[in-house]
Amino acid sequence: MAFQKSLLVFAITCISLAASAQYKSFKISENRDTINRIDQKGLKQGKWVIHTNAMRGEEGWEEEGMYKNDMKEGIFRRYTLMGDPIGFETWLHGGKDGPQQYYSPLGDLLREESWKGYNPDSPYDTIPIYGTGNGEILSYKYVKAEPYSVKQGTWKYYEGGTGKLIKTEEWFLNNLVVPKTPEQKAVAATLDGVKKVVQKTPEMLEWEKKNKGKKGAIRNGQTGL
Repeated sequence: MAFQKSLLVFAITCISLAASAQYKSFKISENRDTINRIDQKGLKQGKWVIHTNAMRGEEGWEEEGMYKNDMKEGIFRRYTLMGDPIGFETWLHGGKDGPQQYYSPLGDLLREESWKGYNPDSPYDTIPIYGTGNGEILSYKYVKAEPYSVKQGTWKYYEGGTGKLIKTEEWFLNNLVVPKTPEQKAVAATLDGVKKVVQKTPEMLEWEKKNKGKKGAIRNGQTGL
C-alpha cells in the first residue's frame, strides 16, 4: 500500500512538473486531470471547470468544457451547484454556434436556442436590410465578418412540468423574423442559413434518452467531456 501511494505521489509530481513547464497556472482535478490551464501567453487552454457563486438573487452554477486560445470551443455543460444538469451549449471560436438547451433543476426542458457563430473561413456575411417597423426585408448587403455570435434559426420555449410548447420564434442574424404576408413567409422560409429545426447534438440526445421521465438527474461527477 505504501509503495502504491509513493507511485501515485510520483506520478502527480511528474504531471505537475510537466505542466509547469508549459503553463503559467493550472489545477489538478479529483480525477487527476490537468484542468484550468493558462499558457505562457496568458491564454486559457484545454479542459476547464468554472465555478460561479450565487449573487444578486441569481443562483450559482458550474460549467465545464474546452478552451482553445482563450475561446470556448465545442460542448459546454452547465450544472447547478448541487450537480443537476441545466444547460448544454455549443461554441465556435468563442461564440455560441448551433443548438443550445436549458433545463430546470428538475430536468424539465425549458428552452431551445439556435445561434450562429463567427466562421474565420467565411470573410464576408450577407446582412438583411429591414424596413421601418414592419419587419420587411428591403435588400441585402455584404459586410466583412467580425467575431460575433447572433441569434439564428428557431427558438422554442416550453412549459416546465408539462413539456408543452408555449412559444416559437424565428431569428435571422439577431433580427426577429415576423412574416405577415404569403410573400414574406416565402422569403423567410428560404433565407439562407435559417434552420427550421434545432439540430440536437449527440450529447443532448443521449442525455434525453437516459433521463426521459426522470426528475433531478445528477451528473456522474466526471470533469471530462
